Amino acid sequence: MTFLDRIALFSLHRFDPEVAHGLSIKALKSGLTPKPGPVRRPRLETQLAGLKFANPVGLAAGYDKNAEAITPLSQAGFGFIEVGAATPKPQDGNPKPRLFRLTKDRAVINRFGFNNQGVNKITDRLSAATSYVPCGLNLGANKDSKDRAQDYATVLGIAGPHIDFATINVSSPNTEKLRDLQGKAALEDLLGQVQDANDALEKPVPLFLKIAPDLTEAEIQDIADLTLDAGLDAIIATNTTLDRTGLTSHHAGQAGGLSGRPLFEKSTRVLAKLATATEGNIPLIGVGGVAGAQDAYEKIKAGATLVQLYSAMVYQGLSIACDVAVGLDELLHRDGYDHVGEAIGCDMETWL
Repeated sequence: MTFLDRIALFSLHRFDPEVAHGLSIKALKSGLTPKPGPVRRPRLETQLAGLKFANPVGLAAGYDKNAEAITPLSQAGFGFIEVGAATPKPQDGNPKPRLFRLTKDRAVINRFGFNNQGVNKITDRLSAATSYVPCGLNLGANKDSKDRAQDYATVLGIAGPHIDFATINVSSPNTEKLRDLQGKAALEDLLGQVQDANDALEKPVPLFLKIAPDLTEAEIQDIADLTLDAGLDAIIATNTTLDRTGLTSHHAGQAGGLSGRPLFEKSTRVLAKLATATEGNIPLIGVGGVAGAQDAYEKIKAGATLVQLYSAMVYQGLSIACDVAVGLDELLHRDGYDHVGEAIGCDMETWL
């Protein structure tokens, strides 16, 4: 963590978490943050679904919900970024307060509920921004939608020409019954509608599926089978959890999705189970509790091709992107790997 990060975090943590979040976005837009550029090391260069990544460390969706800070985020050290989630219509999300720091647990609970300015405004920003790394969009559905599968297809149809990949997010716990879309029949229908919208684009984009950590082994296998049958390009494992085991912070009982350090073990186990269920036939993106280079390394050794982080920025600042990427390169060198791809899945059995 840099000295600038320490000062910024000390100041931001004096505010309500959602206010602090907004202030950090404003700081990025105002050019008040360092711009080291993507970390580039030959050992870290990665390809997935035809996309090239300078390094495998990405920013997860949920931070830049409205695509306001694409250019500075793409210069922060990440190998790729994901914005959103976007829904067809703007929506306010759930009532405030809806974001809570669990400092003792190095965790965050949120119950935002897909608050965003709508796909049209987000697409305007996507089309105008310059990104120095692959930039994707997290697709969502409006809370009052009569056909949520169609919502995902609508968002992709509008934003698709201006993104490098799209993530089908069926894993948020903060929109009622959204996780029901992870069921076999509902997911099959959803994937079909989104793929039809993708095929209608002049240039179809890679499609990723983001899942929850609170799944049975049978549900994990169903998702693996459907994803393979549908020909998707990757699975992101995982989003936030409803589990509260072992928490000690004041806000531990708040409703919503838990992210950060307590999610690391659960999400990594789901990742390894997915790697087994898919038999390595689809790339995986590991997210959940990544707060350092060793965490990223563990995700990769459990089966991930790429990793993402977000909540750790609350406690370590934006420089975590460079710290994790550079540290990962050093760990790979220490262990004798010439390329990050050689380490994928090498320790999967530990997590099963």
